[in-house]
Amino acid sequence: MDETARLLLWLALAGTAVTFAGSAAIWFMDEERRIRRAFRHVLKLPADAVIVANGRGVGFNFARNLAAVAWDQGAWCLVYRIDELVGAELIVDGEVRARAYRGEPRRALERTTPGGGQITLRLVFDDARYPDFEIALWSPGDEARRRAPSPAEAIQEANRWIARVEAILRRAAPRRPAAAPPPPAQVQAEPPRVAPPAHEAPPWDDEAEPPPRQTAARREPPREPQTRDLFEGDGDEAFT
Repeated sequence: MDETARLLLWLALAGTAVTFAGSAAIWFMDEERRIRRAFRHVLKLPADAVIVANGRGVGFNFARNLAAVAWDQGAWCLVYRIDELVGAELIVDGEVRARAYRGEPRRALERTTPGGGQITLRLVFDDARYPDFEIALWSPGDEARRRAPSPAEAIQEANRWIARVEAILRRAAPRRPAAAPPPPAQVQAEPPRVAPPAHEAPPWDDEAEPPPRQTAARREPPREPQTRDLFEGDGDEAFT
């Protein structure tokens, strides 16, 4: 009896361990988690905004100004600069119902009724080799999947991403350069003064010294001429 109880206990522990390992593997290999890990690897930081559907995903990291797209559950990724994003479109049954492009007014979603076909979010990039990326948010047959969204939910999610792309385009728009200030007025600098050599006298020492100031002689007032009386003292002599 003791051996049977011990065997049953070991079987229960083994079953619990297998169940736990299987759950951990399912959690680790989840599609969204795999794509997020791939984005963290290529962007060097966790993605700030992520959308995942049918093995594909799109992620943005605003700190590094980068965007990444993923195929095959993150097995292959491609990185763009955010300023290479040109626009986005919401396509339902091959018809563009909403769009946002750089330099254009946003075309808002008017009809939210889903069709019977595919619902796709298309991103357009300024890249010659890979100019666009499409992610199918809902396809015929997805209703059989356990975690698949409904067509109406897929359209609403795509519409939110159109608004997000419009905000990203406004944020990445180049700023207008500020007007350059007028150049400062040029002031002509005075030529540097060069000191004369030690063995030469300053140039002002070569000039002749000014002559001493000459004082004008003091002028005396003119004297009155002295007249002599002809008859003074000679009268007696003349008649002697």
